[in-house]
Amino acid sequence: MKKLQLFLIAILALTNTVITAQNKTANVLVLIHSDNGGTYELAKEIAKGIESEPNVRAVIKQVKASANAKLKDVPVATVDELKTYDGIAFGSPVYFGNISTAMSDFLSKTVDLWTNHALEGMPATVFMSAGSGAGKELALQSFWNSLAVHGMVLVSNGIRGNEKIDKKIPQGNSVLGTTSLASLKDVPRPTKDERYLAELQGKNFAKVALALKGTFLKKEIAEKQQTSINDVLKEKNIVLPQVPKPAGNYQPFVRSGNLIFINQVALKDGKILNPGKLGVNLDEQKVKDATQATMLNVISVLNEALDGDLSRVKRCVQLTGIFNTKDDYTKHADLMNVASNLTVEIFGEKGKHARATFGASSIPVNSSVEIQAIFEVE
Repeated sequence: MKKLQLFLIAILALTNTVITAQNKTANVLVLIHSDNGGTYELAKEIAKGIESEPNVRAVIKQVKASANAKLKDVPVATVDELKTYDGIAFGSPVYFGNISTAMSDFLSKTVDLWTNHALEGMPATVFMSAGSGAGKELALQSFWNSLAVHGMVLVSNGIRGNEKIDKKIPQGNSVLGTTSLASLKDVPRPTKDERYLAELQGKNFAKVALALKGTFLKKEIAEKQQTSINDVLKEKNIVLPQVPKPAGNYQPFVRSGNLIFINQVALKDGKILNPGKLGVNLDEQKVKDATQATMLNVISVLNEALDGDLSRVKRCVQLTGIFNTKDDYTKHADLMNVASNLTVEIFGEKGKHARATFGASSIPVNSSVEIQAIFEVE
């Protein structure tokens, strides 16, 4: 009996350790603008250093889409998502002793975050890709000034790693953050030493982000938003159905960058609700009921795509309704209003969208309606 008790105590302790480790995991955003890929190369080293620390994860995102082949698959960040992280490493090229125009434009959109103290107390660090190297520390300082206004905890690089770098060539080391002197001829940039310095910077920043996790408003704000969506669903007595399984070689949703694409028909409890054609064997009310069920399927799929966190919806971009109707039917918009109203009911202003609605001679699996949806998310 005593052995059993000791065994149970050991299992409980192990479980608590696992749960504590999961709760203690820090998520760090590496947010960049990169013209020719130099800042992105440093970002990868920063992220590598961050993830070398236990229980710290890094994700690289950019402030605007880029045509550069190196950057085409890097997702674009939204302003609203900044407050959901445990720390942010900012990276930019040096523009005339300042941060880049694209990074400056992005930061100029963070006024609401500043008003709500959303980044206050969150750790931040900076790194940059310079040209000749002239003005790099001035540019780094300008970065610091912008972040200090938000009340972020600024983590410097300090005198870190200098003893191991090649001092025969100019390097981008700085106490304010790592840089890379991109325009020097016959020297690959970032150099291996600049990459090393960036990795050290990421490693140091990870320790600070993990130590400060949970000490600022991020968690409270995120939970408040999620509770708001859940409250709406509960108040409106809206129950999301199980996610319908694909009937072929396709996925319930596809995410590309910050957009999620979803197509659904009027499936309910494994069967098509009110199958058929409006004006032949269905009246308008039955098609409206099918439209309601279809839109609930769309939102259920969206909920799965966002790991159960509908607060990450930035806005509904587009809804397209396709209805199985007779050729002379013209009131498609009235039918689609059911889906539009439900979307706005759940997401408020974020649910208002562009819309297209039209009829078809038939729809797969004899559904009376199909809805295509595009959502922008964090």
